[in-house]
Amino acid sequence: MPLSRTTVPVSSPVPRCLASGTGLWPIGRVFGVLLVLFSVAMLIPFAVSWWYRDGESVSFLLTFVITLGLGLLLWLPLRHRRVELRARDGFIIAALFWIVLGLLSAMPFVIGPHLGYTELVFEAVSAFTTTGATTIVGLDGLPCSIVYYRQQLQFLGGMGAIVLAVAVLPLLGIGGMQLYRAETRVR
Repeated sequence: MPLSRTTVPVSSPVPRCLASGTGLWPIGRVFGVLLVLFSVAMLIPFAVSWWYRDGESVSFLLTFVITLGLGLLLWLPLRHRRVELRARDGFIIAALFWIVLGLLSAMPFVIGPHLGYTELVFEAVSAFTTTGATTIVGLDGLPCSIVYYRQQLQFLGGMGAIVLAVAVLPLLGIGGMQLYRAETRVR
């Protein structure tokens, strides 16, 4: 029996993981929203810097613009796609979010006090993990906004940025249960 036209597979120029709607789309969409939400957190140290006039407002504003731009770049093209996240997607989002957040949150330290990037990525990651470890010598001599920003990162780490996002994402119509499972132990 000859094959009909409807049973012949048609090759597509779009990769299968992207065309199916279950590949990278949900990860990019959620990751974009999380970056946009984190970018808003840069506005508070910006206001502190502006209030104290310590000269660091440009570093926070630049970090805000870069983080917001990356988040919107990921979210805008995918905002109308509604696909349920799988547990695997939650693990990928959690891992990527902590890596990218560590790199992006070091930017105000690098742009402002002009310290080494490696030490400042360590500073940002240790703040998010709430270890309290630091490589900065002479914290008392740093601008008020940078000292505030360090504490804000520790506060966000203590709350758990992903767990906070689980409370916000369902309001945006994005499933957050997979992110919650990725961040908590299942016994």
